[in-house]
Order: sequence, then structure tokens, then C-alpha cells
Amino acid sequence: MASQAPPSGKIHLKTSFKSTQTIKSIYTGGKVCISQDEQYIITTVGEDIDVIEVKTGKKLWKLKGDTEIITTFAVTPDGNTLVSASRSLLLKTWDLRTGTLTRSLKAHEAPIIVMAIDPTSTIVATGSADSTIKVWDIAGGFCTHNFKGHGGVISALLFHPDQSKWWLCSGADDCTVRVWNLKSRKAVAVFESHVSVIRGLAVSDSGNTLISGSRDKVVNVWDLTTMKLATTYPIYETLETVGILQKSKIQTIGGKDVSDKELFYTAGEGGVIRIWDLKTGDLVAKQKEEQGSKSGISDVLYNTISQQLVSITSDQNILFFDIANGMKRSKQIVGYNDEIIDVTHIGEEETHLAVAANSEQIRIFNLKEFECDLIYGHTDIVICLDKNSDGTLLASGSKDNTAKVWTLDLENEDPDERYKCIGSCIGHTEAIGAVALSRKTDGLLLTGSQDRTIKCWDLSTGDLDEPDQEHRFKSHYTIQAHDKDINAITIAPNDKIFATGSQDKVAKIWDLQQGTLVGTCKGHKRGVWSVKFSPVDQCLATSSGDKTIKIWSLNDFSCLRTFEGHTNSVLKVDFLTSGLQLVSSGSDGLVKLWTIRTNECVTTLDNHTEKIWALAVRKDENMVVTGGADSMINFWQDFTEIEYAEKKQAQAEQVLKEQELSNYLMRKDWKNAITLALSLEQPFRLLQLFNQILRDRPEHDTSITGLEAVDNVLNGLSLDQVAKLLGYVRDWNTHAKNMRAAQTVLHAVLKGRKIQEMVEIPGIKDLLDGLLPYSERHFQRVEALSIRSYVVDYTVQAMDLMTMMGDMDDMELLDGEMDEDDDRANLRAQRKAEEERMAKERHAAFEAARAATIEAPMVNGAAVIVDDGEDDDEDDESPGDADEASGSSDAEQEEQSDEDME
Repeated sequence: MASQAPPSGKIHLKTSFKSTQTIKSIYTGGKVCISQDEQYIITTVGEDIDVIEVKTGKKLWKLKGDTEIITTFAVTPDGNTLVSASRSLLLKTWDLRTGTLTRSLKAHEAPIIVMAIDPTSTIVATGSADSTIKVWDIAGGFCTHNFKGHGGVISALLFHPDQSKWWLCSGADDCTVRVWNLKSRKAVAVFESHVSVIRGLAVSDSGNTLISGSRDKVVNVWDLTTMKLATTYPIYETLETVGILQKSKIQTIGGKDVSDKELFYTAGEGGVIRIWDLKTGDLVAKQKEEQGSKSGISDVLYNTISQQLVSITSDQNILFFDIANGMKRSKQIVGYNDEIIDVTHIGEEETHLAVAANSEQIRIFNLKEFECDLIYGHTDIVICLDKNSDGTLLASGSKDNTAKVWTLDLENEDPDERYKCIGSCIGHTEAIGAVALSRKTDGLLLTGSQDRTIKCWDLSTGDLDEPDQEHRFKSHYTIQAHDKDINAITIAPNDKIFATGSQDKVAKIWDLQQGTLVGTCKGHKRGVWSVKFSPVDQCLATSSGDKTIKIWSLNDFSCLRTFEGHTNSVLKVDFLTSGLQLVSSGSDGLVKLWTIRTNECVTTLDNHTEKIWALAVRKDENMVVTGGADSMINFWQDFTEIEYAEKKQAQAEQVLKEQELSNYLMRKDWKNAITLALSLEQPFRLLQLFNQILRDRPEHDTSITGLEAVDNVLNGLSLDQVAKLLGYVRDWNTHAKNMRAAQTVLHAVLKGRKIQEMVEIPGIKDLLDGLLPYSERHFQRVEALSIRSYVVDYTVQAMDLMTMMGDMDDMELLDGEMDEDDDRANLRAQRKAEEERMAKERHAAFEAARAATIEAPMVNGAAVIVDDGEDDDEDDESPGDADEASGSSDAEQEEQSDEDME
């Protein structure tokens, strides 16, 4: 199926999806910085620090921590260095140009709480929970100052902008503000007026005014020329940060002329940034309060180039406000997504993604840019989402027992005009767990609740041109549908029927207009989590907590197919490929692709670590989006056609290279042939090549492999090529018939390289571990064959001795014909001497063969029995046999030994 080309103009099954984009948490709380050029945002993610491009969201560096939570960090004004501190009490210096750690040292006896770097990027001040302040040289890594005087945790630090003064301002939870002179190493002033912890410090452009913000809900203005309190402004809000705006760069705010005013800003638990007149304390501007927002502000960053204030909220969101435009929100980044409950594509081109993430707000991610909008309106966690057919309407259901319908204008530049609530559906007594908008028209909305009822709402009364969020829709009918919580609702493509799934283990089919029951699908053993109509066939797909997916006929409501493969509850299911395939997600953290016709799982996608609650398929079916309890959203792109094209191209290239290899072999171009065979990963062709070279070795050749050119090729291979070749040699060496070629190549490789080069070969230890045992076995076999060759030599020599003994018998016949006794005596003496000599030679040859056999008792895996003259069966012989044996001649014993050896 995957190996065949997709027919032109026909539907082809999908076989491969890959995760091409993920939306992860980029901020989990703590410190946030923006580089002075406003190109990068640096955030705290648990024990790590992420450096991210502001425009694209691309992660530039991830600075790994030391398993302890980051307490604070600061970036030098030149943007080259970052200094961080964690609960491990270590002060670390990072090079942001390379993302590497340059220095680590222990700074204080307690965790560092705040940090500040001077305008010259040369020194950094650290304030600790041990009530001390230390100043460090960034380049040298040594401490230059150690200030003691505060009686509590240091909570704020600031270098005076005037470099000629070299002042350091500090605040602590002892409610005092101190000004330190770095030159004299003493406190210049101690300001006492606050009654709570100091949370922010700022110095005016002139350098003569210092403001301090505290959790006592006031801002104090201090005159640095007289070192006295100038005035106090009540803010009526617990403050977390204060700052002074650059007077020269701000002319107007929301149409108001502020060119002659010196302004400062405050933010705190109210979650609103306010801008005040420093001279009069009047409120000049403030950001628009979001309806239903409960989050406070932990910090505010001032972008001097774009003149923006960036608020860091307690729910880990990062909001950008344009000062000149009346503090209107221009950009928003969601730092942390909680458990992803539901997702759906919105917009006519489906360029945005609506996400319900275990919060009261609906998150709208712009998939083209690094931006996210929050839709406020619900007062409790949003559980479910649905869109209409063209993606211009969005319905949401919440734990606040209401459902809301939103009109979408995603191209509007004003974030406040992009999403408008056109009305609410109020009537359920418990949380709404499922919503569904009609497909052909925008007139109906279905809601299913934990109160076990289904309501059908008439949306025709909503005004899309002038939305009224206070408008209430009326319900057509209410159905007591199930015995337990309703988990899912889906409307058929023709808007005639709808289906519901519940924890009561059944799925039901209903008439949309009348609200009457059409049929019931029974068969699941656990609650039904998801229901979906096929886009082309008269069938319904359901997924359940019993780990199965079922397809039901809408004619007789019987189960047509059951899909098993998930190891836990199947939470979502949807159709793909015009109803020919299914895609599902489950509590096992897996996404599975199924082919309905064959009932098989085509592929399994794994990039989640927790259960996957949400699944959405784009209209063109080239993208599947999943979201889970791991706070991660994955975008799975269809790679079926791409992989098929790559496979066809690889096959064509393989054929060309194989033909090229054959041409090299024909031309005996060994260098290119060996290199190409290695690149093609064809060990058998390579083995044939070496065997052929060995067979065709010319006479008087002194090379190792049989050709000097081949030796040079092996010596010129790279380390990676040598590693691959030795892997082939290891495999060849396991078979005796390939031993000669393997040992020859190994010899050539080892002889042409030094030990230092061999050590650098990747995986050399494992390669040698595989080569040594079989090489030892081969050498033992060769040695055994050499030993066995002695038996052949002995046999040939014995045959020669027998021939000589026959000649001696002929000489005895001649003795009877000799007349002279002296000649006969001489002949007998000569024969006796010859017999003794031959007996000694036979005995010596026999002893040599026996000694060699004892040293190597194993030959080809079989034991060689050596007769040492002591038979194990001697006790069984009779005395007569022993006498007979003792009476035999020495010649007969030697003949018997010869036979045994044979």
C-alpha cells in the first residue's frame, strides 16, 4: 500500500505523519528579560533558561540548569552575557553568543533573590536571602564589594544610571532603602518610610530622583540631592514593580500630550499597568482591564526602542502594551499551557488554533506568528470547543454551566475587535462537557452537560454585526438523554441527526429537528468518550474507555468493525481520507492511524508523555493536531507523498550506483569499486571483490590483498569507512569459507595504520570483541590441520620401511647359497644392524606423532584418541592373553601401533 504510487486523481491512503511543530511551555514562572535590542526574550522554565526569538518563537538556546529552580538572572546591556542564580547557591555566567557556560561559583550562603547589572556590562550586584549584597566582576569572576546593613532578605537592586556616581540602590524586607557608594564602600543614605517589603526601585533621567514601590500600596519619591523623602503617592494596590519612562521619547499617550511630564508606571496584584505623573501623582493612563481576569502582575519590562511595556502575569502570560497607543495590547505570548483539554481549527483558512487549556480563558494561537490571544468571558474552566463549517463562529462550554458563542474576525489588527461574544446559553445545572454547531447553517447549537441533558439552542437571534455579550439564546428543546455524564456530541454532515456519547457505555442517535431518539448503539464495556460521523458513509465511529474503537451502521445500529490496539482509554477519534481511515488518541499518550477496510493500525505517533485529551483534523486532512495533559500541542503533518517520492528517488539512485559499481568491477577499477560498495552498504559484493582479487593474485606478488592498488585503497579509507569495513570483516569472519578474505582484509587494515589511528575508529572495541573469538578458532583449526599432516608423513615413511624390509628378506635367501661362513656371518651382522637402525627410526617417528597429538587433542571439534600403551580394558584380559601379548615380538607391537595410528 505504501510502496505503490498514489494514483492520479484518486484517493490514496495515508501511511506517515511526522511532528513538524510543537507548542510547549516557554515560561513557568520567575524572572523574564528582554534583550536591549528587543530581538530575544529570555524566560525561566523550571531549572532551565530559554532564549527565544520574539518574532518567530524559535528557540535559540536552552541553558541547562543544575536540577535546582532558577531564582533570578540578568542580561548585560550589550546582550553578550547572562548571569543566573539558582537554589543551589551557584552563580553562573553564560555566553549568549554560543549558549555555553563560562563560569560557575558559589556566591552567598543563601539563595540569591535579585540581581542587577551596571550600564557598562562590567559588574553585577547580587542580593541574597542572607541580607548581604555582593558586587562581582563579570569578566574576572571575583567579588569586588560586600555590603552589609539590611536586616532582611534583599528584594530590589538598581545601579544609578549616572556612571560618574557609582551608586547602588537596594531595598529589602526590612522596609528600608539604602544607597551605597561603590568607591567609598559605604552607605550614602538610608531611607525609612515604607512599612512593607520593597518591590521596585527606579531613578529618573536626571538622576536626582529615586522612587520606591512597596507592598504597602504606596510609592515614595526620594530627593537624591538632599537624601530626603520628597513625597508619597498612594496607589491603593499591592505593588510588585515600579519604573520611570524616558521623558524624551514619549510625546503622547492615547492622544494626550505628555511631552512636558515625567512619568512612572506601577503594577501589582490588580493585574493592571498604570502610568502616573511623577510631579503630581495623577493617573495618566492604564491598560484595559480584561473581563474575568484574575491574574496579577509579577513584573513589568520597559522596551525603550519600541516604547512598550511588557507585563509578566501570575498565570505565566507575557503581554505587550503600546504606550503611545493608549496602553493597547499589541502582542501576547502564552508562557505556560496547563492541561490541554480541547482544540479546534478556526478561521476560513484555518490559520489559527483555539485551545481550551484548563483555564477560564480560551487561547487563540496564530500558527503563522509567535503570538497568542486570550478570550475572556467564562468564569470557570473551559471544557469543550467547536466551530462552524467556515470557521467564523466558535462555541465554548465551561464548568460555569454556560455555553458562549463567539464571532471571529482574525484579520482585525485590533486584538479587542477580533473576538466578540454574540450571546450565552444559560440553562444547564451542571458543567457543560460537549458542544456542537450545525454544519450546513449557523442556526443551531447543541450542548451536553453533566446534568445528563441535551439542549438545542436557537442562534438566529444573535446579532453578528453588533454583538451583545449579554444576549441570551433560547432553547428549542431539552432531552434527558443519558443515565450518566455526556462526554461528546456530534452533528451529521447533513444536519438531520446527531449522536451523543456518555459514561453510561452507550451512544445514541437523535433527530436534530425534533430531538427524538432514532437508535442506540450498545456494545462498549466502558464509557463512550468520543463520537464522530463518517463524511461519506452511513456509519458512526465511537471510542471508549474499554480501549476500543467501534464503527456502527446507521441503518440497523449494529457494530460493523472493532479496532483494538490502544493500551488505555481511547479519548478521541476522527475520520480521515474521505472516511477510509481513522485517527485516534488515548490515555496511553499515543496517536494511531487505522485503515478501516483492513482493520489494521497503519502507524503509531508518539510525542506525548501523558494522556491525549484533544484531537483535531484540518479540512485538507494534511495536518492533525493533538493536545494532552503534558501541556504540549503537537502538529502532525502528512508525509505520505513526500516519503513515497523520496523512496522512488532513492531507488533510482540505487540502481544507477549499482550499475556504476558493475562498471567499475568490469574495468577492475578497484579503488572506486571498494568505495562505492562501502557507500552502497553491499558487503556481499565487497566480499566477492576481495575473493576475486585473491584468486587472481599474480606470481611473485608481495602485496597483502593480491594487488598493491587495493592495499593503497584500504590504507586511504577514512575512519568511518574503516569502521564500516571492519563491521563487514567481523561478519565474514564468522564463516570458515570466508575466513581467508576476512583475515586478508584485516591484515591489510591493521598493517597500514598505527595503534593511535585504530583507537580513534568509532566502535573499535565492539568490532574487536567480535573478531577475536572467531579468529582464535580459525587459527586453532589451521594448527590442528598442520598437526594432522604429521600422520601423513609418518604413513609414507612407514611404507618406505616396509619396502626396505622386503629387500632384506631377499638377502636371506641368498645366505643359503653362500658357501663361505665368514661371508654369511658378515651378512647377518649387517642385517641385524640395519634392523636395529630401522626400528629406532620407526620408534622415533611414532613418539613424535604421539607427542604432537597429545598437545592438540581437539581436531575440528572431535577428540583424537592417543594410545599411550595403557589400555583401560587391561583388567578384563585373561592371564593367557597377557602372556601371549608379552611373548609377541617388538616388531609386532610396532605394527599394532602403526595400525592404531592409521
